[in-house]
Order: sequence, then C-alpha cells, then structure tokens
Amino acid sequence: MKHNDRHLQVKDLVLIAVGVATYTFGFVNFNMANHLAEGGIAGITLILHSLYGIDPALSSLILNFPLFILGAKIFGKKSLALTIYGTVLMSVFIWIWQQFPVTLSLENDMILVAGVAGLFSGVGSGLVFRYGATTGGTDIIGRIVEKKFGFKLGQTLLSIDALVLIASLTYIDLRHMLYTLVASFVFSQVLAVVQNGGYTVRGMLIVTSKSEEAATAILQEINRGVTYLHGEGAYSGRQQKVLYVALNPSEVRDVKEIMVQIDPDAFISIIDVDEVVSSDFKIRRKNYDK
Repeated sequence: MKHNDRHLQVKDLVLIAVGVATYTFGFVNFNMANHLAEGGIAGITLILHSLYGIDPALSSLILNFPLFILGAKIFGKKSLALTIYGTVLMSVFIWIWQQFPVTLSLENDMILVAGVAGLFSGVGSGLVFRYGATTGGTDIIGRIVEKKFGFKLGQTLLSIDALVLIASLTYIDLRHMLYTLVASFVFSQVLAVVQNGGYTVRGMLIVTSKSEEAATAILQEINRGVTYLHGEGAYSGRQQKVLYVALNPSEVRDVKEIMVQIDPDAFISIIDVDEVVSSDFKIRRKNYDK
C-alpha cells in the first residue's frame, strides 16, 4: 500500500469518527433529552429506551448485528467493514455522551431544539456517508429488499422510517412528533450539503444548429470545456452535435445569455450534477486559467 493511500484511509477513518461523534452528540443531547423521535434503527432504540429503559448504546449493537450477517452478501468487504466501524463507533459515542451530559437549556424553545437536532444529525451523517461508511440499520434492510424484491431503496427507507415514527407515538405526543418532523427536514437539507461538500454543479445539454459557434463562445467567454455528443433527431433523422458542459450555477445564466445571442431557438436542458470527478474541473473556473 502506498504511503498516500494509507494516509488517505486514516484520514477517512478519522473523519468518519468525527461524523459519528457529531451525530451521536445531537442524538443524546437533543433527541433523547427532549423526547424527539428518529427514524430507522435509531428510532427503535429510542422506543426501547423510553418503554423498557434499554440503553441505545447496547440496543443499537444488538439490532445491527444480525443485519451485518444479512448484509455480508450485499456489501463489498470494504463497505461492510466501514459500516461495522461506523456502527460500533456509534454505540461507543452514545455511551460516552451519556457519561458526560451537556446542559444546553433549550427545552423551552422546541423549534430551536428541533433545528439544532437536525443540524447535528445532518452534519454527522453527511460526514459518515461522504467518506464511504454508514451506521448500519435500515440501509442494509433497504439494500436487501431492493435486491430481492426490486423495490427502490428510497421507498423502502421511507416506509421503514414512517412505521418507526408512527410506533414512536407510544412514548411521545403529537406535538413532539411534529417537532421531530422539523428536525427531519433540517437533517435532510444539511445532509445533502455536507455529503456533497457544498458541491453545486449544473450540467447543460444544448441542441443547436450552431454547435461549433456555441462551443467556441463557451470556451472563450466562460472558460469551460465543452464535449460534443453525437445526436440524431428521432423524427427528422438529422444528425448533429449536441453540446454538454458542466457549470457552476452562476455560469448557467451566462451560457443561456450566450445562446440567446447565437441561437434563440436552441434546445437547452439543465440538470443537477451530484459530483464531477476530473482533475481539470474546478467549481470556480473563470479566473483560474486567465
């Protein structure tokens, strides 16, 4: 193993640990302390804790262990190892934060509690997911159901979370459930930002009869690389070059203005891009190479 590869792996493991520590801090000091529910396995551990006094640090391991066995055939060795690493760390940090509770005195403002709970869980989970790990739980169930029965992963996870949240009404009232939904919304927004590293890119497909002129303008004025895709009209049968270019959001407006000048009748499709992997692509490009 090269030294740089080893350094990268150690860095990933450390950042996964930071993510788990962040998530569990919010879990203990906001969810557990203020009776906010959770989805998935974490939500089940909260139900068991409230109804039967079982420590989530213990129940999390007990519930996830059989899932590791089931998931061994679904995940690769590396993914499974990182999932086990993340799950064990979660139990450890839940135990640690319970030994050193932090008094934040926010219980009188439950909207603020819900927002901060979602913030901690979003930042923590985002770091864990970004560096290739998970904290086990329903992700494994979702992958198994997807492979065996063909249901989409997102649908399965949403269904499980909904069932867990409904079951959580056995120990929290409707008011706290609504605050939980606020926390879940904040979580989803923060998760997307952290997981992608604040990464915001748009892909643009341009169908125009003046493809070469448009490509030259984008190269010169926006300083973005352009790729020609070979397209053919299904009705006309006419072949022409389709332009594809990856841009930051502010550049989308600039390219649209260019196309208005070159070809107002051009067909333009703008898509969200999760990530671009290229040594040549930079989020802020225009001033880099000039």
